[in-house]
Amino acid sequence: MKTSINKRHLAGLLGLSLLLPLPALADYPEKPITLIVPWAAGGGTDATARTIAAALEEQLGQTVNVVNRTGGSGVVGHTAMAMAKPDGYTLGLITGEINMMHWQGLTQLTYEDYTPIAQINYDYAGIQVAADGPFDSVQTLVDQIKAEPARTYTASGTGQGGVWHLAFAGFLLDQGLEADRVSWIPSQGAAPAMTEMAAGSIDIVPSSVPEGRSMIEAGKAKSLAIMAPERLDSFPDVPTLKEALGTDYTIGEWRGIAGPKGMDPAVVETLETAIEDAYNSDTYQNFMAKQGFGTEWRGAEDFGKLMAEQDKRFGKIVEQVGLAK
Repeated sequence: MKTSINKRHLAGLLGLSLLLPLPALADYPEKPITLIVPWAAGGGTDATARTIAAALEEQLGQTVNVVNRTGGSGVVGHTAMAMAKPDGYTLGLITGEINMMHWQGLTQLTYEDYTPIAQINYDYAGIQVAADGPFDSVQTLVDQIKAEPARTYTASGTGQGGVWHLAFAGFLLDQGLEADRVSWIPSQGAAPAMTEMAAGSIDIVPSSVPEGRSMIEAGKAKSLAIMAPERLDSFPDVPTLKEALGTDYTIGEWRGIAGPKGMDPAVVETLETAIEDAYNSDTYQNFMAKQGFGTEWRGAEDFGKLMAEQDKRFGKIVEQVGLAK
């Protein structure tokens, strides 16, 4: 039996369909998200990542799985971020090393290979020395470095060409000294370098001040100055370089969240909003304050500008240090 629908009936059905809500497109995110960390578990970057991930889960209503992809001084993890599918389900806790590695020939990746979403942290470099050493101020340190032959003193806190190495080299240049005036001893990080310094094997550790907290509180080390525009709330007795030497030199390590190049702007906007709420949460702010880590927020557009500015800055330092390839 043939069924027929007259024109009036068909028009009525079409009109009704326009009044009914259309099936909604899948809302992002509809499945767990992976957050790649290019550094080992247990370090400052890892702790920051896991804390923001926990806060972000509350905002997005989805699990955020932190995965450590280490190796190559950050190259392996940053490569994994850049090579991921740009669908918003694989992100990374990108770090300032992306502004340094390509200048040294370690990778061809640059900040332009990523979609910036948000900056959530900035830790300024400090200048730590042994508590029983000969330096009672950063001015004394600079005077001694100038007075003694080149490479009389040693410094450590990261690998060759790492952020604390370049930060300190830039500081020496700022003070009218050669970038390599102080010998750099490569290390696996600030913690082992602080131990070596306390033992008398190294003279200076120019890491973030929070990384030296345990040795400072134990009375084995002291921080002479912070390369920041203001004193840190967690270390109010440590002067800025501006206060101590009259210089405007500031530098440090930033961390943020980014994805592969080519992400959907709508997804980026969703993530930016959720990350800002996670950043402002008690979960994140209380943890960072307790650890003494710096909190600094930039949204997607401003974060992209920061990466571009820092890339040029570190490129110049790498060249002056003699590590450019």
